[in-house]
Formats: sequence, C-alpha cells, structure tokens
Amino acid sequence: MDGGAANYNPRTVEEVFRDFKGRRAGLIRALTTDVEDFYQQCDPAEKENLCLYGFPSEQWEVNLPAEEVPPELPEPALGINFARDGMQEKDWLSLVAVHSDAWLLAVSFYFGARFGFDKSDRKRLFNMINDLPTIFEVVNGTAKNNPKEKSSVSNHSSTKSKANAKPPPAEEEGLDDEDEDEEDEDDEHGETLCGSCGENYASDEFWICCDICEKWFHGKCVKITPARAEHIKQYKCPSCSNKRARP
Repeated sequence: MDGGAANYNPRTVEEVFRDFKGRRAGLIRALTTDVEDFYQQCDPAEKENLCLYGFPSEQWEVNLPAEEVPPELPEPALGINFARDGMQEKDWLSLVAVHSDAWLLAVSFYFGARFGFDKSDRKRLFNMINDLPTIFEVVNGTAKNNPKEKSSVSNHSSTKSKANAKPPPAEEEGLDDEDEDEEDEDDEHGETLCGSCGENYASDEFWICCDICEKWFHGKCVKITPARAEHIKQYKCPSCSNKRARP
C-alpha cells in the first residue's frame, strides 16, 4: 500500500479538503467505474481482512491493513471481502460505501486534530465536506437533488444515445420569459451530479447519459468523447456493462 498516503500530511483546511476529495474520488471510482475489478479483488478465498483504500491521487487499492499499531492514519473497515458472497452485490457495495464515508471523515478530522484546527476551522472543513454528496449517495444514485430530473430523462428517451454537452433540464410549462427559462435551466443543470465522480454539472464539459440506469456521467470519467458518442446507439455505463448474475 503506497499512494503517497503515509508521507502526505495536509496542514490547512484547504489542503485537508483536497486530500478528502482525492481519496473520495478514488473510492467512488472503485465502487462505480471500476466496480468489476474491485469486486474481483475482494474474493474472500484469497486473503483475509481486506480493506479498501482511497489515496489523495484519486487512486484506490484493495489491500491488507497496515501492520503498524497504532497505524499512521485511521484504517478503513476491515474484512469487507468476507460479506461479499453472502449479500446481494448492490447491498454489499452500499455497505462498503457507508464505511468508506466514515473512514474519509475519520482521516480528515485526524489531520484536523493533529495540526490543531480550532472550532472555526473544524466547522469550515465539515461544511466543505458536507456540500459534497456522500459516497453512499453516489453509489446508490440518490445524490441527484432535482426531483424533476428523473421524469425529464424518461421523457427524452429514444433509440439514440442520450449524449449531450449538458444534461437536459426538467420540462417547465407556462414560462414565456426566455431569461427566466434559461436561469431555471442553469439551476437544474447545476444539481445534476456525475454518477462516477459525484461532482456537479459544468456547462463547459461533455456529459453522457446511460440508457440503462439513466445516470449522467462526465465524458472524461467514462472515457467517452463527443465524437465517439455520435456513433453509440445505446450507451451503457461501466457499472451497467459489468453487471452480471452473482452466485
């Protein structure tokens, strides 16, 4: 286990938050985009007490826990592989996601305690973290804050892949003022979250929607370019492409 974690000590609120976001991005990738690889690495027959680590570099790793007692940093949940074959895959991933959320908070506030964050610093750090959806919310698709988005996507279904420079806004009726309409559209887009990294929509980025689970993704997160999307009749995100019946 490396990832630069052992020697990396963020000392300010901003540095700790960047550390949090990097680790979070790696964990989300493991549980969404790279879920097939993650599932296979958690085979309970191979090793014992496996942990899922996220690194500031946005990478992830399944490995044995640290040998040091006490460890340099708080450790993730032990033995995530033991429950894998005794649960439905979705439930197991949700369980790992919840423990990953708890671990991220533990690491961030460990740094806060170690480097003497006062009450104001701790509150600011928590608020910055709390503005992001949890890993559990991203993995379960509940991170979308716009209740109209689901029906909007369904109404736009067609044989052509839902690939756009931006997600479609929820449909509004009775709005004659174009400025008001555009303002509402921007607000609705801003609440759309990437199913891979969990970050908000940005108007200058290419997005694509999965025709199966109807989640939106940054093109860069799922390695789809606008040119490639033009030739896709039905887009399946990595999670839907890798889904198969589990014993």
